[in-house]
Amino acid sequence: MNIGTVMRGSGRVWAPAARAFAFLSRLLMKRTIRHGTFFRIGALAVLLASPAALAQGYPAKPVRMIITFPPGGPSEIVTRLVSERLHAELKQPFVVENRAGAGGNVGADAVAKALPDGHVFGITTDTLFTVNPLVYAKMPFDPWNDIVPVALLGSFSQMMVCNPSVAAKTLAELLALARRERLTYASGGAGVPGHLAAELLLAMTQVEMVHVPYKGPAAATSDVMGGQVHCGFLATPTVLPQVKAGKLNALAVSTAQRSPLAPQIPTAAEAGVAGFDAPFYLVLFAPKDTPAEVIRVINREVAKALSAREVRERAAALDVVTLGGSPEAAAKTLRTGAEKWAPVIRRIGLKLN
Repeated sequence: MNIGTVMRGSGRVWAPAARAFAFLSRLLMKRTIRHGTFFRIGALAVLLASPAALAQGYPAKPVRMIITFPPGGPSEIVTRLVSERLHAELKQPFVVENRAGAGGNVGADAVAKALPDGHVFGITTDTLFTVNPLVYAKMPFDPWNDIVPVALLGSFSQMMVCNPSVAAKTLAELLALARRERLTYASGGAGVPGHLAAELLLAMTQVEMVHVPYKGPAAATSDVMGGQVHCGFLATPTVLPQVKAGKLNALAVSTAQRSPLAPQIPTAAEAGVAGFDAPFYLVLFAPKDTPAEVIRVINREVAKALSAREVRERAAALDVVTLGGSPEAAAKTLRTGAEKWAPVIRRIGLKLN
């Protein structure tokens, strides 16, 4: 085998990789290689190829896109919109797969342990990075070392809604009422965005309300509508139909900008809580050691997909503002989020198994 020819990139030989490839080639010829090792060493040899050669042949097979939450949510719909365009541009299927559980840990662990050859990516919410390490006593992987962000697909808000029987039509009135009476609020579960947004609001205003967690925003919305719980910071697409039907009162959204899905609802900052901003993000990530050239290609193509008018409009209908941006910018946003949520987690003493 002519190693110089194999490892020749943009007109030149990448000597260190060529030497590594030659060493691995000799290993492959040995009959003592255990079952399965051949494929791992072969994949490693591919990863050592020059960036130019890698880019020319990528992707070499279908790419798996593992979503860390159940089917049907905004994360899946946005992922499918982007995947369709990646398929068209890169000429390989981008196959969407749901692996839910443990606040995203189950699916993310599958990505963390996947071969870092650019054919497996994950989609999760920012809380996997910012909150899970603080609340789970034991995680099967390290989100800051075993996986890497590729891009922010979009941001989304939560909406504070109340049962119409609650004597508060604005956020300021709700906070004043909570200072006088014992009020409850629902969320889709401990540690989910609605729980975090509500606790940040309470911390900033020095108000107390009793948290009632549910298994998902639909169940929480149902009980707020039924009057079993007074209010809730819940997913905007879930509660908005009930707001339009007059079954819930909407007081504010959690982000600094108004929701594209409900521009008539003020932000919490506009409603009187100065400086309040609790956005959440959909994050595209990859296994650690995925080649930088692969990440560059995917980041570029994802940005193109997110900028398409159809994708932006369909995402906005799900309360998702499409973003994009560099991996470095995504990492910076996640670290800023981790700093924001750490004191909230300490305040409520949240721990999960």
